[in-house]
Amino acid sequence: MLYTPIKFRNVELKNRWVMSPMCMYSSENGLADDFHYVHYGSRAQGGTGLLIVEASGVEPRGRITNHCMGIWNDEQAAKLQNIVEFVHKNSDSKIGIQIAHAGRKGSTWENKQISLEEGWETIAPSPIPYHPSERIPHELSLEEIKNLVQNFKDAAERAVNAGFDVIEIHAAHGYLVHQFLSPLSNVRTDQYGGSFENRTRFLLEIVDAVNEELNENVALFVRISGTEYAENGWDINDSVELAKILKNHSVDLVDVSSGGNIHGAKISVFDGYQVPFSSEVRNEADVKTGAVGLITSTQQAEEILQMGDADLIFVAREILRNPYIAVQGSFEMKKDSFFPHQYLRAKISS
Repeated sequence: MLYTPIKFRNVELKNRWVMSPMCMYSSENGLADDFHYVHYGSRAQGGTGLLIVEASGVEPRGRITNHCMGIWNDEQAAKLQNIVEFVHKNSDSKIGIQIAHAGRKGSTWENKQISLEEGWETIAPSPIPYHPSERIPHELSLEEIKNLVQNFKDAAERAVNAGFDVIEIHAAHGYLVHQFLSPLSNVRTDQYGGSFENRTRFLLEIVDAVNEELNENVALFVRISGTEYAENGWDINDSVELAKILKNHSVDLVDVSSGGNIHGAKISVFDGYQVPFSSEVRNEADVKTGAVGLITSTQQAEEILQMGDADLIFVAREILRNPYIAVQGSFEMKKDSFFPHQYLRAKISS
């Protein structure tokens, strides 16, 4: 299954390998540069079915750090378009982008909040900091929430115009959308807080707004945290119910990660530790899912697919270590995978 094509709308991935979005902390003013051009281009040469560009802020305050990517202006989109065109011209990989807002977890460097002079005032659904030592974030007004939905819509429009094949909305890891979802970080008493319906409203408004900018040639993914590992917090049952709703809002795949919203949460980490969350969401909500989390080998990836735990395999750290994991895995499994013609002398025949 790992080397079987799969289709989302009109977007066909040649295999099930996905490069997970990972921050590179290498942008100035949110702009991609030569590093990003080489970084993403090299993974495309490795046969990966889908590359997802790192979390890109939909406004300046949406970045995690001063050196994170952005897509809030046309100059940033133009730089990203160069990468998209290279990938399309020189591989059979598809390429997506994760549009994001850090919320209360922004204005940081090396996992510490930086000063207002160096950074910016953070925002959140409620005035609750991620860590008690951090500044209290600004509580968003209703008008500000509507403006943020528009920011996501505008970012999606730029991404589509830049030629991306997939848009992923970041609703995981304790960033702004996740902050709205969780009753531990969202204690609002208006239409965006309280009940499950109200706490999911912000995400669904973003999904609907983004979908207005998409067509059948651009697929929509949403990344969620399956659980936040905290009593009375967002859990796998919430994720299953959300996934059912997302499916009805034309979301093509739910990318299931976990954690990130509650400081100090206890997480037991082992190979494939997040795969059960993907499996439960996939099978209980009847949606396509992506599995992520210490997936490091072709055999492990194939077993996840064969067991029906996921439809795509999202690889993060392992693809940093080995940009060619997809094509090397095809040698092991005697399957066909993209291999650049410039490198054919090194291809291991099946």
